[in-house]
Amino acid sequence: MKNLLSAGLVFLFFLLVGFSISAPTFKIAKLKYNGGGDWYANRTALTNLISFCNKNLGTNFEQEEAIVEAGSSDIFNYPFVYLTGHGNIKFSDQEAGNLRKYLMGGGFLHIDDNYGLDKFIRPQMKLVFPELDFVELPVQHPIYNQKFKFPSGLPKIHEHDAKRALGLGLIYKGRLVCYYTYESDLGNGWEDAGTYPSDSEATRQRALQMGSNLIQYALTQ
Repeated sequence: MKNLLSAGLVFLFFLLVGFSISAPTFKIAKLKYNGGGDWYANRTALTNLISFCNKNLGTNFEQEEAIVEAGSSDIFNYPFVYLTGHGNIKFSDQEAGNLRKYLMGGGFLHIDDNYGLDKFIRPQMKLVFPELDFVELPVQHPIYNQKFKFPSGLPKIHEHDAKRALGLGLIYKGRLVCYYTYESDLGNGWEDAGTYPSDSEATRQRALQMGSNLIQYALTQ
């Protein structure tokens, strides 16, 4: 909890003064989970998002993401945790409890459905927050109004089932603790250019801009 607060204060300080120190100040992490789903999907996504944020937000993330498990005490070292995949996911009671403590204590979880994750992740997040339901965030929400403006809300990045993109949130005591991108596939847009030939560079830039908004929001809320 203390580490999360410190990370946010460090980011806010350098954002305000407009420069960064040379040594990396903190990391962001990808969540490794059990159940058989491909938690390791979108292999180049976070490194590209990190580079984009360091360049455009003045952050000072270490270039390589960390890998962390939901039940590990190490999760409290990371102010922003990314979860993606296509398949099954399973939290133990201990993992659900630890993830709850992390989110209640100031952490932020971004869940990015890479197609097929939805039916698995919803019941697992109910283990974490039984009292909460995902709600669609209005376009006026601050997450769409950070450095980059998204007046129509979450952008559609990668097409699957011709459904509109949904930006969903779990809100605990007035604070957005988990942001769930459904039918958008932001992480696909963060990957190396050319990974998905049908996705234009303009689409990729929108994805990176929206991702940087998530980072900025998570570290300054």
